Amino acid sequence: MRKLGFNVARGDAAKAGKAIDQASAISAGMSLARDLGNLPANVCTPSHIAKTARQLASGEKRLRVTVLDEADMKKLKMGSLLSVSAGSRQPAKLIALEYRGAAAKEQPIALVGKGVTFDTGGISLKPGAAMDEMKFDMCGAASVLGTLKAVNQMQLPINVVGIVPATENMPDGLATKPGDIVTSMSGQTIEILNTDAEGRLILCDALTYAGKFKPRCVIDIATLTGAAIIALGKVPSAVLGNNRGLVDALIKCGQQIEDKIWELPLWDEYQDQLKSNFADMANIGGRDAGTITAACFLSRFTKEYKWAHLDIAGTAWKSGEEKGATGRPVPLLTQYILSQVKP
Repeated sequence: MRKLGFNVARGDAAKAGKAIDQASAISAGMSLARDLGNLPANVCTPSHIAKTARQLASGEKRLRVTVLDEADMKKLKMGSLLSVSAGSRQPAKLIALEYRGAAAKEQPIALVGKGVTFDTGGISLKPGAAMDEMKFDMCGAASVLGTLKAVNQMQLPINVVGIVPATENMPDGLATKPGDIVTSMSGQTIEILNTDAEGRLILCDALTYAGKFKPRCVIDIATLTGAAIIALGKVPSAVLGNNRGLVDALIKCGQQIEDKIWELPLWDEYQDQLKSNFADMANIGGRDAGTITAACFLSRFTKEYKWAHLDIAGTAWKSGEEKGATGRPVPLLTQYILSQVKP
């Protein structure tokens, strides 16, 4: 093919066109994630995230959305997730956005995104300085919706489900108190020693719920721990998981698309930090290895499938003069899904 004075092979032109389409889709997904993250928390409520998911699915043959309200979650015995929303007047939502691009029998990739639309810390109240940035605590949820937007725009021949537990964490008179014990959807009991470790409390029920889709793998994405920033700074996201192949594949995809991640260990020795005298586990493991013990907590709910955890606390947004959501890790997640598409 000859155009503008250059000789271009048809195969090369097709590859270039495909790359442009992929870049455009990833850009659109990142834009959605950034826009959601940047909204003020009085606008971007759990109901707003559910509305956004419905808008994404509207008129799209390959997308289907299900939104569970608190009554539905009570029936499913999601006591851990509901313990976080107890202190908020904004009702929690559990959103499942399914993309069906392959045969129904093909197992989906499941993405689970933390959707705390504002995090005061609850009764374990955060310091006031920079608390405004806690509107970004739903960037994991935003990245899931952004990735589904990109996948749908490319019309990929694969099945993907995005699951978003969305809630506020507020210190209302009905809020959960340190020392309270709740029962998760899995039946495991949790002693809540710090209500500011709420992300893992909503994720654990969402991860149990993800099992109903019989996924080929599950990746959760969360602005989970300040310890991730202490350990790695704000360049890579942290990754931990229970499957060597999945973790390695994510690392490779991050390198390919410059959305880097770095693995931290998920060794059994760390599990002891979560011991409780009164429940199956505590929701915090002390000061040491905070990112790792948070992942250890989540690992107790992911034994039935391949799982990886992305802690994006250091990469989901920027502070200071550049304050705003980054749209990460939409590129990483989209690249991983592309790598799983059958040729």
